[in-house]
This record gives sequence, structure tokens and C-alpha cells, in this order.
Amino acid sequence: MSRTVRQATPADAAAIARIYAPFCTSTSITFETEAVSPEAMAHRMLMLGDKYPWLVMDLDGDVAGYAYAAPHHERAAFRWAANVSVYISDPHRRSGIGRELYESLLCVLRLQGFIHAIAGVTLPNEPSVGLHQTLGFKLIGQYPQIGYKLGAWRDVGWWQKPLVDPLPNTPSEPRLMSDVVRDTRFAAILSAAP
Repeated sequence: MSRTVRQATPADAAAIARIYAPFCTSTSITFETEAVSPEAMAHRMLMLGDKYPWLVMDLDGDVAGYAYAAPHHERAAFRWAANVSVYISDPHRRSGIGRELYESLLCVLRLQGFIHAIAGVTLPNEPSVGLHQTLGFKLIGQYPQIGYKLGAWRDVGWWQKPLVDPLPNTPSEPRLMSDVVRDTRFAAILSAAP
């Protein structure tokens, strides 16, 4: 079976929306409560796609999972921090795809010049907590009972991973994806994923 991490395109929006839908309607993993249409997902990808990476795991032409980054906060001083997320289709969970996608995503963010990756995890969610901790994320705080979904109040834990060490005294502006995809290191990151 061919297993490839590649940059997502709007043509992947339907597959991404299909993977995300059960997380919206049947779990508290995301606080969205309704499935996102393929058109709305394509719009999200287009709105974020040049500033933040969207990656998919392609298994013989089928999208089995995706990972993406988004702004951590709208204020300018936060522009070196990116929120990160990964979602895997049901038949492919616990197969290493989440880790492969996240490792590639973090490398692309580092190549762009981002300094921190931030992940919010609805608790409890031991698989997600384990994935983030394995990848070097550290728990930095928790919002108790911040969201109400599926009949219960839910906590959200926040994990942070520095992408560079030491922190630069004066960081360069993060690079756009349209610039990064022309960098030979980008192709190397994707080809390094198993």
C-alpha cells in the first residue's frame, strides 16, 4: 500500500470534511457540533492555506487523515505561534498516521519560521494526550468545564511545543506556504514521512 504525506488541496476538502464529520456530531473532541460541508471546508483551506500548512495522509489515493495549523490568536505578537490539529479516519486510527502527519506538520511549521505549536485537547482524551506528550508537547494549562457538548461540561487542556531552541531574540516573519513549497527542504520533509 502506498502511504504518502502530501500538501492538501481544495480537491481534498470532501475527504477532509468526511473524516471530520463524526468528530463534530458524535464526540466532544471538537467543539463544533455540526458537520462541516465540503464547500465550507474548502473555504477554510483557502483562507488559511497560504499562511498555514494543511497536510493529508494519502493511502493509495484515499485520504486517511489530515493535519493542519491555524492562527493561535489574532493579535500580532502571537503570529509566531500556531494552533495544530490532526484528525484520522476511523479505520486508520491507532496506526501511526497521526504521529506521521504531526511530525511532518511540525517540521513544515519550523521551516516556515513559526516558534511555538499549540494544541487544545478536550479532556479526557488519552490517545490525544499521549500523542502530544510523545511528540514533546508540555501541558501548560487547563480550562475547566469551558464547553458544553453531548450533555456534559468539558475541560480543555492546552499543550505547547517550542519549535526552536533557543528562542530567537528577533524572530523573522513566518514564511508563506507559497514560498515554502519551492524550498527543497519542504519536499524532503514530506518524503521523509514513512
